[in-house]
Amino acid sequence: MNAKIGFITVSDRASRGEYEDLGGPAMLAWFERVLTSDWQAVSRVIPDDQDGIEATLKALADDEGCCLIVTTGGTGPAVRDVTPEATENVCEKMMPGFGELMRQESLKFVPTAILSRQTAGVRGKSLMINLPGKPSAIDDCLNAVFPAVPYCIDLVEGPFLIADPKQCKVFRPKKK
Repeated sequence: MNAKIGFITVSDRASRGEYEDLGGPAMLAWFERVLTSDWQAVSRVIPDDQDGIEATLKALADDEGCCLIVTTGGTGPAVRDVTPEATENVCEKMMPGFGELMRQESLKFVPTAILSRQTAGVRGKSLMINLPGKPSAIDDCLNAVFPAVPYCIDLVEGPFLIADPKQCKVFRPKKK
């Protein structure tokens, strides 16, 4: 099964073309470097609008069949930052350990990581993860949480993702 991975940049300015989207390409580059199994990218750049974010998350999960959806942007305390709320509204199961680990990892580099509200959750057969906006922070956070991602996708009956062990060591329990 060819896996589909959704990439969503949440940014008013980038969606209007006033600002270069750096987060979306950074997420895509990370997956191109790490995944060795066949997969296809489905990318969107959308404004900071909760209804629009929810609709895009649902479309990528339900209509496009993305097994993994990663977002960048909208996870801080600013008034227009509503990506975590949108993610929580569309997910059936929240996975708070992802956000906890990403904040812990980011705190090694910047004290403002405590302002991040990144989260993750599952909708049907899709895992959704909110990532930070800064490209270097995207790498740091994906390096921290991705070892658990393929097994999580296995558990929700998604496709089997394979990573280059030189780039990221994925953990799957040994079968008995």
